[in-house]
Amino acid sequence: MVEQQPLQAQDKLAFLLALVPYLIDRERVSVAEAARHFGVPESRIRRAVELIAVSGVPGETMQYQHGDLFDIAWDDFEQNDMIVLTNLVAIDDAPRLSAREASALIAGLQYLSALPEAGDRDAIRALMAKLSRGAGGAASNVAVGQDLHDATLATIRQAMADGRGLAFDYAGPRSRGGTRSVDPLRVESIDTDWYLRAWDLDRQALRTFRLDRMSSVRVEERPVSMHAADVVIPDTLFQQAREDVIVTVELDSSSLPLVADFLADTADAPDDDGRVRIRLAASNGFDGVVRLVAGLPGRAVVLDPPAARAAIRDFAAAALAGA
Repeated sequence: MVEQQPLQAQDKLAFLLALVPYLIDRERVSVAEAARHFGVPESRIRRAVELIAVSGVPGETMQYQHGDLFDIAWDDFEQNDMIVLTNLVAIDDAPRLSAREASALIAGLQYLSALPEAGDRDAIRALMAKLSRGAGGAASNVAVGQDLHDATLATIRQAMADGRGLAFDYAGPRSRGGTRSVDPLRVESIDTDWYLRAWDLDRQALRTFRLDRMSSVRVEERPVSMHAADVVIPDTLFQQAREDVIVTVELDSSSLPLVADFLADTADAPDDDGRVRIRLAASNGFDGVVRLVAGLPGRAVVLDPPAARAAIRDFAAAALAGA
């Protein structure tokens, strides 16, 4: 058996820099477990811990006072071979995220972990746990709603990871549905609605599909012919088609962020009352415009064309009759 050579000063520093955050993350760990993790003898772990325990940052007097050094639970270390850091130098004084900031980051990471192209989900979950522990206050109990689409997302994720095509039954808002064969490119969401951006093989064009209208989703054997790098994917989810009708809607400016992804062009400047006019590309049935206005009760008014106003009026009449 070849004896392991002593560490050089630079290697020893790198080892300590890796060991300290490892011990902080685990809070309580045995010498044997730490030795296995780093692939070193247990004696090296013990010497490193003893060195950590005499390390620190001197106070204003440039002399070490109580609390200026790392400290460990010595009885536990000497009797049970367990490592527990009981005082952390400088780290506890570092700026912490507020509960609101941590919650926002956790929500973003949860959204990221749901995307099929997200790589290391274990690393994302570990970072979420660190954010929750490291917040200046208790992080809000945040979750990004995706449970209803978990199975579909998992299948899309598999297809994208394997470079395979995707097939599914799709029912549009006015159609009975049919089978689509696509090359999956990206998954995005608006609020609680999830969408698949994909290259439709039958139409040879980029299309957007709502996940809640997809069923019998399965991975095909064929390899994809189009990748995300091969297609110009617009930032907005919806693009105007030649058969679309432009609908003019007036709404309060505070609602503008809610409809930004649906605009056919830029919104007008707000008037003195904070109202803005926008233009939406809609199909002849105006179902999308009806859903939009229904989702903004009292805040949106359809101005033109008359057929779109009639669709809103018919929807409101039907709703009142069923009340």
